[in-house]
Formats: sequence, structure tokens, C-alpha cells
Amino acid sequence: MKRFILAVLVVALTISAAYAWAPKKNVTVIVAYKAGSGTDNTARVLSKFATEKIGRTIVIQNLEGGSGSIGWTALSQARPDGYTLGFVNLPTLCSNIVEQLGDYKIDDFIPICNHVNETSMVMVAKNSPFNTLEELVNFAKENPGKLKASTNGMKASNHIGSELLAKSAGFTYMAIPYGGTADQLLALRQGEVDFSVAKEADIASMMSEVKVLGVFAENRMSSFPDAPTLGELGYYNKWYGSARAIVAPKGTPEDVIKFYEDAFKQAMEDEGYIEAAKKAGVTTLYMNAEDTAKLINQQYTFCTDEVSKLWE
Repeated sequence: MKRFILAVLVVALTISAAYAWAPKKNVTVIVAYKAGSGTDNTARVLSKFATEKIGRTIVIQNLEGGSGSIGWTALSQARPDGYTLGFVNLPTLCSNIVEQLGDYKIDDFIPICNHVNETSMVMVAKNSPFNTLEELVNFAKENPGKLKASTNGMKASNHIGSELLAKSAGFTYMAIPYGGTADQLLALRQGEVDFSVAKEADIASMMSEVKVLGVFAENRMSSFPDAPTLGELGYYNKWYGSARAIVAPKGTPEDVIKFYEDAFKQAMEDEGYIEAAKKAGVTTLYMNAEDTAKLINQQYTFCTDEVSKLWE
């Protein structure tokens, strides 16, 4: 333990010496979903290694509710002093803003870096009678409105995925919103609904309880080689998924942003993190602050130009 603490201090002092600012106390990172959710799981995988690079303990604060809006409202209103950061989920953050579900705007957040980029997948419970996506779609067409899908919130990321599938495949269904992805997938496994759309990290701990029927990708995923892309079946033929980025409240000084941008980069390049992320099904995609800002703007455009039309 003493060696570990010494190693952390050495890394922290090395990073701190290169910057005008470094944290002098623990850092709170807001996760806008409950403990055990996909976002929470990926945040905790990263936080262990980021703590080593930053030299201060990262405290995950779960503020779930309102499809992420409760946590993101709190984040937007936090003091911009470098001691409160947060994860934002894309496209849900942008969709919430477009739909005016939260009291915040895009420019209320300053991007630090992107952490995760995950492909969405269509799934059913292990004991579901549907073994292929075509079976599910054919049933839905023959029984309009009978199928039920759990989502992580009204017009949130997984609800958008369900709509993209339904619109492109030509069927109707009933969407039932839950508090977040963890509750959404619990409802699926308990037989309350017929299908769900979620991501790989979301189901990493429950692989024996679900069947993946299709993926929103241009090519089949190596981790699910038997699951066809939706495009193969004549449905939605573009990539769709979620990104999870780390941001700070508006007004956070540039030297603070730069410190965290580099510290999180080092954490994501750590061999220990890479191995832990692989085991947890985390698809890491580091982007610096500038590229993360572009990603957020792209997702906002996607929500205003494409997602909004799904419910017309």
C-alpha cells in the first residue's frame, strides 16, 4: 500500500510540475445516472486510474433522474473551480437541450475530453421467443403496437435507437421510459418488455441474461460476430451509438481544463486501465478538448436535424 501511495504521489508531482494549476483536494465527478448503470460503470473504471494521474481522489456523485437532466443541471451550476467535473452522454445531453428537458445549454459546459464511444445494439431477454431481429420485426408488423420496449428515458439515447429501428423497419411499438439504462435493462430481463436498445458496457455484467439480435454499425462487431448489422437486414444503415465525455462547468479556467485533458489522456493510455476497460466491455475513444467540442456540436446537429423528425 505504501508503494502504491508513493507511486501516486510521484505521478501527481510530475504532472503538477508541468502546470500552473493542480487540484489540492478531492475532485467530484457527477454521473447523471444511478450506481450500476453503464455510465457509472465506465466512470468508475476510469476514475481509479485517473486518481493515480491526478494525485487526488475522484469521488463519483450519482445524481440520477430526468433522463440525465438532474445531474447535468447540477453540473452546469457548480463552481468553475476545477473541483467539480462531470460525464455527459451523447446524444442524450443534446436531445434534452433540443427538447428543453433541462435548465442548461451546450455552452454551459466546457469539454475536457471524450472517454467512450459505443455502438448501440438491439437486444431481448435470454428466454425471449425471438432469436433473430427479423423475427421480432415480422411479429411487430403483424401485431402493430403490441411490442413493448424499455428505454432509458423519453427521447434519450436508447429511446432514439428504438425509434431509428422502428421507423426504418416500418413497425410501431410502445416505448416505456425508465429512470436510466440500469432500470431499463432490469425491466427487459424481468419480462416487463419485449426488447431494448443499449450498449455493450451496459450489458457486460448480464451477458448470460440477454440475446443481442442486431447492431447499429456499418460492419459486424468483433465482440458479437453473429449479430447482423441493421443495414444487412435493410433497416437503419448508419452507425448509431453513444459517446460519454468529461466536461467542466462554464467559466472553468483554461489551465484547469488543460491539466485534466492531459491527466485523463494518461489514464486512458495506462496499461492497467486498458486491461480493466477490456474486461468491463468499455470502448475507449480518447478525444482532446477541441475534438470533443466538435463531437458535441455534431451530436447537437444530429438531434436538431434527424432526431427531432422521429417524433413528427
